[in-house]
Amino acid sequence: MSNRRGLLIILSSPSGAGKSTLSRRVLLDDPDVTFSVSATTRKPRLGEADGKDYYFKTHEEFRALADNDGMLEHAEVFGNFYGSPSAPVEAAINNGKDVLFDVDWQGGQQIRNSSLRDAVVSIFILPPSIAALESRLNARGQDSAEVVEGRMAQSRSEISHWAEYDYVLVNDDLDRAESDLRAILTAERLRRDRNLALVSFVQSLNKEFEGRK
Repeated sequence: MSNRRGLLIILSSPSGAGKSTLSRRVLLDDPDVTFSVSATTRKPRLGEADGKDYYFKTHEEFRALADNDGMLEHAEVFGNFYGSPSAPVEAAINNGKDVLFDVDWQGGQQIRNSSLRDAVVSIFILPPSIAALESRLNARGQDSAEVVEGRMAQSRSEISHWAEYDYVLVNDDLDRAESDLRAILTAERLRRDRNLALVSFVQSLNKEFEGRK
């Protein structure tokens, strides 16, 4: 058993604001942070492994989990279901591991209302400007002009939910945003109610006082 209960970290942003890049940086450098593995009803693609890339479920298995509070969040996308099983996340945070979720505001809302809401730390990433957001989406070179326009339209809805989050970072400089994100994780890890060994430690200090009488 770890001396610290892990965090359930929600990271959300409009597409292009830097959420995925920040997630990759934290996961690469911090061994105490792991990425949440989603469950899906779609078929595995070539090279994908169950439990590593996704937990592959039948529609019946997925519905059974969702109906019995076994999913922290879930949604239907193009006829398949995607979601975050609660059991592996709960096991990880009980062992002192922080679990990172790269989700939209709807997924974040479901997680904040879940049975593990007391472990949640939610962080929203904003772009420095709408012009910068559009420039980043175009610079990727992955999407057509129509897709970029669709993402920009969706961004307005995403940004409207910024005030629902515990922390909000403006990603005008990636290194600074990463530093601020790590500062948030450090502070949250040090919170009194997350450190399980503090009670026994303070009791040991009091025993030292008693020994001085």
